[in-house]
Amino acid sequence: MPGDEARGQAAGPARQAGVRSRSQHQRRKRIVQAAAALASRGGIEAMQMRTVSERAGVALGTLYRYFPSKMDLVVAVVGEELDLLEGSIERRPPRAGDPPQRAVEVLMRATRGLMREPELAEALIRSLLLSDVKTDFGERMTGLLLRAASASPDGGVDIPADDPRRLVARALAGIWTMEMIEMLRGNATAEEIQARLEISAARLLIDA
Repeated sequence: MPGDEARGQAAGPARQAGVRSRSQHQRRKRIVQAAAALASRGGIEAMQMRTVSERAGVALGTLYRYFPSKMDLVVAVVGEELDLLEGSIERRPPRAGDPPQRAVEVLMRATRGLMREPELAEALIRSLLLSDVKTDFGERMTGLLLRAASASPDGGVDIPADDPRRLVARALAGIWTMEMIEMLRGNATAEEIQARLEISAARLLIDA
């Protein structure tokens, strides 16, 4: 029928666009995973754009279309690690008794996850400190901590940016970042970091 034929013709470009979109998503993911694998063995210095393109099996020009600079790529790797952490938290929410303890549980799970690949952890932390590229790392960590503290999947979503609860959760995320630097330098153990985070969280998250 003519109507069916017209609908089929209209659906053709949509299907093609969907295939292209999936292909582009898979290519981007392959690039980010290749970069993360290189960083896990040689730090941020190992993430040379040409090496990443070769490992990911894409042309160098294609890589630059997705990531105009090395720091853009590093930020994408940070995002990938946060995706993994958020997925882990959703599957296994913190079980501790009060908001500070639940927040510390999230941070220690992030610590253990990153320290399985210390070279990658160092690359990611350095990127947060040195990159001029804007990243949503702080906001995402803040959201994770607020959700953990409230024991709610959507906790923190409607909390204004200048609300004290969001500000103190952001401060706690910053303390964790500095503690990670100390650990990577060999100046702190996981037990010492946890003890300091517990003290900080108990002081900061009183009204969470």
